[in-house]
Amino acid sequence: MLPDITYIAIEHMNQTRRVHTDGRAWPAKLTPTFVGTSIGKWVDQDGDGRYDTLTIETRGMRGPRAFDSSGLPLHSDNQTVVKERITRDKNDATLLRNEITTIDNALTRPWTVTRSYKRDPKPNWVEHVCTEDNRHVELSTGNYLINFDGHLMPTRKDQPPPDLRHFDATSK
Repeated sequence: MLPDITYIAIEHMNQTRRVHTDGRAWPAKLTPTFVGTSIGKWVDQDGDGRYDTLTIETRGMRGPRAFDSSGLPLHSDNQTVVKERITRDKNDATLLRNEITTIDNALTRPWTVTRSYKRDPKPNWVEHVCTEDNRHVELSTGNYLINFDGHLMPTRKDQPPPDLRHFDATSK
């Protein structure tokens, strides 16, 4: 977090969101991007002199896009607006609560959900490279690579082999 910008790391495909918190207005024209343009503000919600809530509005997300992880398409006009209120839980400092409201012409009314995120004190950051002929495989035990000979290979030093009990060893 910097005074004029807050960065949010997104696990999926290593995307990083930039939330501009410098008081700027919306530009007259937005260039659509994968994660859109986010403008936010830090708020002292309970009046104790400390910022405890980040409010964010995001616009300009490049389509086509799907709603949440449902797979339902959002409107092709790309006029989606997403509003968020991210607050740390008062009873558990390792929890963040994110109230997310999606406004989109494919929906009959704004849709609000609350997501909770638990802080992992020792995260395992995995690099996701999305390229043509991507040979990375995500299994329940981690990220692996299929080499050019077709063999499953580890992607980090001392990585344990995956559990292959549910794979048919006779098929090719």
